[in-house]
Amino acid sequence: MKTFYRFFLLVVFLVFVTNCARTGRPEGGPKDEVAPLFVNSIPPYNTVKFDKKIIKLNFNEFVTLKELSKQLVVSPPLKNPPLITPQGSPSKIIQIQILDTLQENTTYIFNFGNAVQDNNESNILENFKYVFSTGTYIDSLMIAGSINDAILQEIPKSVNVLLYRIDTSYRDSIIYKKKPNYITNTLDTTNFKFTNLKDGKYFIVALKEEISDYIFNPKNDKIGFLTDTIHLPKDSILIKPITLFKEEQPYKFYRGREVTKGKLQFAFEGEQTDMKINVISKVPDNFKSVSKFEKDKDSLNYWFTNIEADSLNFVVSNQKLIDTITVKLRKEKRDSLTINILPKSVLHFRDTIFVESNNPIISIDTSKISLIDKDTISVNYKTLFYEKENKIGFVFEKKPSQKYIFTTFKGAFEDIFSFKNDSLNASFSTKAIDDYGRLTLNVNNIKNENIIVELLSGKNKDALVERQIMDSSKTVIFNLLDPKKYTLRVCIDSNKNNKWDTGNFLKKIFPEKIIYFKELTDFEIRANYFLEENITIE
Repeated sequence: MKTFYRFFLLVVFLVFVTNCARTGRPEGGPKDEVAPLFVNSIPPYNTVKFDKKIIKLNFNEFVTLKELSKQLVVSPPLKNPPLITPQGSPSKIIQIQILDTLQENTTYIFNFGNAVQDNNESNILENFKYVFSTGTYIDSLMIAGSINDAILQEIPKSVNVLLYRIDTSYRDSIIYKKKPNYITNTLDTTNFKFTNLKDGKYFIVALKEEISDYIFNPKNDKIGFLTDTIHLPKDSILIKPITLFKEEQPYKFYRGREVTKGKLQFAFEGEQTDMKINVISKVPDNFKSVSKFEKDKDSLNYWFTNIEADSLNFVVSNQKLIDTITVKLRKEKRDSLTINILPKSVLHFRDTIFVESNNPIISIDTSKISLIDKDTISVNYKTLFYEKENKIGFVFEKKPSQKYIFTTFKGAFEDIFSFKNDSLNASFSTKAIDDYGRLTLNVNNIKNENIIVELLSGKNKDALVERQIMDSSKTVIFNLLDPKKYTLRVCIDSNKNNKWDTGNFLKKIFPEKIIYFKELTDFEIRANYFLEENITIE
């Protein structure tokens, strides 16, 4: 009997322990979608005359901190970041250890953004913040506004917005040297909000930073600003959005390097439109050189023929400066000539046949180039040399539903080193006219401004299909468009130089305005489809 009684007690105990061990929600039960709750803190929220070094935040359940380095914003900024624990493990208590000397009579905000989440379902305690003051009261004024981008239709996330108090020590150059008085962040939205501000006059700046140090680095960061002074408490809602842009970098030329024998590469920053490079070393009479900018890179390639020297001296110049550069010559092997034919396979009516080369081509023997159609009939073409790139275009009248064979026989091209190409051929086919679509755009240019109309394609809307420049109302036809999605935008070319110009913070110049249209964003052109749209530029 005693044995049975002991066995019965053991079974009851095991059942009890097993049930207690089930910490998850019952199978099939409702999912927990409730965010954790902030219970209290030591010292309490909105404490005045704050003089502690340790803060403890208590929650009603176990929480974790996700992406704390991206989410947490302390305003005003601290010289030494606070130590926040625990990170990486769940806890009902978050501890903040302040490692800095706090300013007197100042309201501090520790904004955790969306970092605080419950441990089980990752429900977010949105925009959680802890506030205290080292003075006798909590500042309570606010500023709210929004961000956009000068070029991009999709506005960058996690933009830092900085607020500088305007007093006798304020200078525009402060953004390059000193952290602001207040900071907030847009997180994953396009809006921002400052809270717990003092009354007074302020200057506002937005930064999309590569490194979030709250200091403007023009080389890496985007900036946006408002020229108008903000007066609190009057200007709490900013109607005009802050527009982000990347400044044009001051021209700077770096030391060159030898890539292969007969080829040098120079790195630079800034506008390269009027940049020139000339050798000043003594060279033989038959010395030849070619310089070309590398596409989509801040570098200049310089090819030169044989010279008996261990270095070359150059003068690099543009409208703003002159510099001298010396490059050591040590390489012993040159690159032989290689060519590539583009595009591949399908030749659209907007396409051009290109021959790309690694070395600059200085002569063409057209007798060794053949372009024939599917009936082996020779097709006439014109050649176009591209000064800025190592490529040659072959332009001809393309016919629908046709096939072409393009052949470059051995010795058709000769480069600067007298190397010649090997034979290469490529086959292309064109589509029927009905395989393409058309966009007719009626532009109502009310103020007759100089505008640049651009049709873009590609996932990031960065492939230019066609550009039209006009200064009056006009109908534009974009014909023979390949079936896919496109986006149209218009740049207000205020200075009439036929290109988009960015802004400059110190000169207080805003970037030229770019307009996107909802109905002409990611719109689809289908085969044998004719779309007509009207836009008004006011």
